[in-house]
Amino acid sequence: MGVVMSTIAELTIPAEEFALRESLETTDSVGVEIERVVAYDPEYIMPYVWFDGDESALEALHDALADDPSVDEYELLTDLDDERLYRLSWVDDVTVIIHLLTEEQATILDASVEETHWRFRVLFPERDSLSSTYDFATEHGLTVDIRKIHQLEEDRHGLYGLTDAQYETLVEALDRGYYQIPRDMDMEGLSDELDISHQALSERLRRAHQTLVQEAIDVGTDDER
Repeated sequence: MGVVMSTIAELTIPAEEFALRESLETTDSVGVEIERVVAYDPEYIMPYVWFDGDESALEALHDALADDPSVDEYELLTDLDDERLYRLSWVDDVTVIIHLLTEEQATILDASVEETHWRFRVLFPERDSLSSTYDFATEHGLTVDIRKIHQLEEDRHGLYGLTDAQYETLVEALDRGYYQIPRDMDMEGLSDELDISHQALSERLRRAHQTLVQEAIDVGTDDER
C-alpha cells in the first residue's frame, strides 16, 4: 500500500459566487476573516466571521447583512469599535459550495476576502480529494482557481519543513507587523514578545527564511519537471 500524503491548497472563489456578495459590494472598505473551522458538518461551517473597518463602514455592513441573499440569519456577538464578530447562518446556495469541501473531509485552515475574491487555505487528506473538489466545482459551474498546492510528505519535520518554534515565530512576526514597510515592530520588540534573546530570534528567523526559500526553489523545480 502506497503512502498517502495530505495536501494544502490555496483556492479562490469570486465573491459573487459565494458568501456576502451583496454586503461586500456595499462595504468594500471592510475586511473579512473567518474563524478557523473544520469542514465536517455543513450545518455549522463558517458560522463566526470577523469584520474590521471604521465605525461608519461597519454600520453600513450591519445594515447590508439584512438584505444579503447569501445570509439567512446574523447576530452581532462582539463589538470592539474597529472590529466586530458575527455569528452567521447561510442559505442553501452557499451551503452547496461548502459541501464540496465536506464530501472530502477537508479542513478549512483559514478563509478571508481579498478584493473581489474569497481566499481559502484548505487541508485535504490526500491529493485526489483536491482533484475531486475541483471537478465537482467545475461540473456545478463554480469558478475555483487553485493558486498554490503544497504536499505534506510523511517524513517532513513540520509544515513547509519548519520546526514548531520557527513556524510560531514567523506567525508572530507577521501578526505583529515585523514584515510591514515601515515595520510596526522591530526585532527587539519581537524578541520581548517571544521571551527570547535578540540573537536567538535573529538565528531562528534566518534559519526559517532559509528553509522557506529552499522549499520554494524545490517546489518550483518540481513544477517544471
